[in-house]
Amino acid sequence: MEHQLYVHMQQVAKTTIEYIKETVKPGMNLREIRRLCEEKMLELGADSFWYWNVGAFIFAGDETTVSVSGKEYVTSDKVIETNDIITIDLSPQAGNIWGDYARTIVLENGKVVKDIKNVENQEWKDGLLMEERLHKELLHFANRETTFEELYYHMNGFIEKAGFVNLDFMGNLGHSIVKAKGDRIYIEKGNTEKLCDVKYFTFEPHIAFPNSRYGYKKENIYYFAGDRLLEL
Repeated sequence: MEHQLYVHMQQVAKTTIEYIKETVKPGMNLREIRRLCEEKMLELGADSFWYWNVGAFIFAGDETTVSVSGKEYVTSDKVIETNDIITIDLSPQAGNIWGDYARTIVLENGKVVKDIKNVENQEWKDGLLMEERLHKELLHFANRETTFEELYYHMNGFIEKAGFVNLDFMGNLGHSIVKAKGDRIYIEKGNTEKLCDVKYFTFEPHIAFPNSRYGYKKENIYYFAGDRLLEL
């Protein structure tokens, strides 16, 4: 039963991203997009937002390389341009059941490009494709015996070898999904807990080309069903 509650809360976030893809347009500012995201999540069944009470962290253009704690986050009044890149990171909650989901989306000629292969800006396209590669590599590499630290080293090596940098302000790549923020453990150096020791964990690499103005993020929640690692 609890698993279904997590599935539902993650679906709240996924549906909200799809809603925003249909809604966002040039001239909107990030505060308006945040408001629309948070209202949609509440409409779909969230009752609050677990990450410092911010339901939607939103960055656009050269802000997409910014990595900041929720304690310090302030939504800018940056306006969406005709050709733009936007990262949206959602944290809906109902009771103590969390969702956690992020996507970087691209607007070209005033419209969201729904298929990565159709993105015309080559740098943006390559960044989004790298995020896809990282999530595929997670599913290929990780098993029940893999520790958070082993995943940290493997994925950071994979990122570096591909010519990208990890932008996360703490250097980690995700965290466990728990009932209280302070109980999270991270995909970081020194964490020798096994992935299977937690019910759910996020994978959310925040990457960029070195010295680029633009960053990319894709976040899913994962869990083990027997020996199989699955996306929630």
